[in-house]
Amino acid sequence: MTRISLTLLAAFAGSTAIADTALTYGPRPAYLISQMADSPLKTQLESCAAQTPTRSDFSIGHRGAPLLFPEHTVESNVAAAQMGAGILECDVTFTSDHELVCRHAQNDLHTTTNIVVTDLADQCTTPFSAASGDTEASAECRTSDLTLAEFQTLSPKMDASNSAATTAEEYLGGTATWRTDLYVNNATLMTHAESIELFRDLGAKFTPELKSPSVEMPHDGFSQEDYAQKLVDEYKAAGVPASDVWLQSFNLEDVLYWVENEPEFGAQAVYLMDEYNIEGYSPLDPATWPNTMEELKAMGINFIAPPLWMLITLEDGEMVPSALAVAAKEADLEIITWTLERSGPLASGGGWYYQTVTEVVDTDGDYFEVLDVLAQDVGVVGVFSDWPATTTYYANCMGL
Repeated sequence: MTRISLTLLAAFAGSTAIADTALTYGPRPAYLISQMADSPLKTQLESCAAQTPTRSDFSIGHRGAPLLFPEHTVESNVAAAQMGAGILECDVTFTSDHELVCRHAQNDLHTTTNIVVTDLADQCTTPFSAASGDTEASAECRTSDLTLAEFQTLSPKMDASNSAATTAEEYLGGTATWRTDLYVNNATLMTHAESIELFRDLGAKFTPELKSPSVEMPHDGFSQEDYAQKLVDEYKAAGVPASDVWLQSFNLEDVLYWVENEPEFGAQAVYLMDEYNIEGYSPLDPATWPNTMEELKAMGINFIAPPLWMLITLEDGEMVPSALAVAAKEADLEIITWTLERSGPLASGGGWYYQTVTEVVDTDGDYFEVLDVLAQDVGVVGVFSDWPATTTYYANCMGL
């Protein structure tokens, strides 16, 4: 792969985020603090207003900084690094010729790129279909529908679609009102190998996620084990030490593969927990858990990453650690969580990410309230955010 030149990045999006300048918080942390009720936490955060930003591994760029930039692009990750994210994420999928690229899902090209208005539209698993009557507009376009060369001709956009669209052009819309399309033009897609080069040049560490394939495996002889191994091999080829890499997967078998076959990388492999998809599951009731925290630890897993709502609950109107959080710490598991600032404005309770504490979430200042409980009471070691300036500011202020 051709090494990405950071000099060329200096001009992207005006002066919003430049790879070779000092770190910056921007105005968002101050805005969130201003929305907080008076409290010792608010006073402490206000006292850090003049601090000099420093990079923190507590702050993890979730697909870069997709609150304002198209996810998994060069520009999104440069912005995240400039906000002090110590760790950056490339969600990894594969093309039809089994090359690894950064996409949040193997079947999201129809919402994250312009594919439905290109000459490649007919290659989609399900080409665009216009809205009609009660039927919404739809499409499904997978990275495995394209070769790497074809993938690289696409233009990224904010992750969204217009379900009322009657034309493919209209389908490209739908961006949430609290995001923006301002920085979409000329944004740059990345292969996984290119992300390694970029993140290293930005001074950040790595947390790639092996995404579940949307195709039957093996795919033309490419097995799940080949997929998991190729991810590791690209770090080895780039000379990246295992201590700088936190491999991730929702598939427990992927994590166990790394633990057994790549023990140096497996020691920091992260099991992303989606047990909430199991009927009857509750993070408050160990009897509903398919594996106890002790059992996960005995398998060789050292890091877990549940969504933030699984780690907190309410007790007498106050946010406290959930039974899952308590059990994880008792089992000596390190905890990472996701995803701060994914929900947009919190005035209506925060939605899915805050479902266990929605009764006490009603202002944007609650981003810091929730973050403080996660850091101080739950004891998380890292937090994914769609705008890493917030987590970096908190980490710097609290000495994390």
